Amino acid sequence: MKRLLLCLVMCVAFAGTLCAQDKDKDNDKVPDQSRDPVLQDSDKFFLPKDTFWGYAQFDLAPPHNEIDPNLCASNAGTFGGVNAPCSLFARYMLSGLLEVRPFGKGQLRRFMVWGQPSFLFGKTIPQTLYTWSPDAIGIEHSWGAAVYIAKGFDIRFTQHFPFDRLGARDKTLGPADLGNNGPWGRYNSIGVRKTFGTRRW
Repeated sequence: MKRLLLCLVMCVAFAGTLCAQDKDKDNDKVPDQSRDPVLQDSDKFFLPKDTFWGYAQFDLAPPHNEIDPNLCASNAGTFGGVNAPCSLFARYMLSGLLEVRPFGKGQLRRFMVWGQPSFLFGKTIPQTLYTWSPDAIGIEHSWGAAVYIAKGFDIRFTQHFPFDRLGARDKTLGPADLGNNGPWGRYNSIGVRKTFGTRRW
């Protein structure tokens, strides 16, 4: 907890030094067109028109190419054939990202929170059972917060959670069951992201 507090204090201090740099830019009378658009004030202080950004995506995995959330061993079919209880290999995935920038003016404009869930569906066992079933498997998700620094750089805090199973599959499914850690398990990280270029559409 002390390390997390130290990291947050360092991020806030770093953002403060950038505020001083922005004031220097204003003193040099830099035209607004050449300033970083992220730092330009919006129409309102709270919940401006550009508060939300994100995407939703639907994926279909063809037979023999299923999405493996690492919940069942790859040889799950040897523990019961087509009736093996551990059939947590996904045919469908509904995923997305939502970024929320709740403040539109001042230094708080740099702050953002985000969430990134992935919902998995299917009932498949590699080399044993291939179905188009939409049975719910579960949710793999993470969330975080970020502070924009300057020139496309931001500092990010990420919290990733273990896989959450849904419905009748929220139990131990035989000897091939690998538990709920999923592909990444539980972790926290602090990182730096650099964005570049302009989106074409």
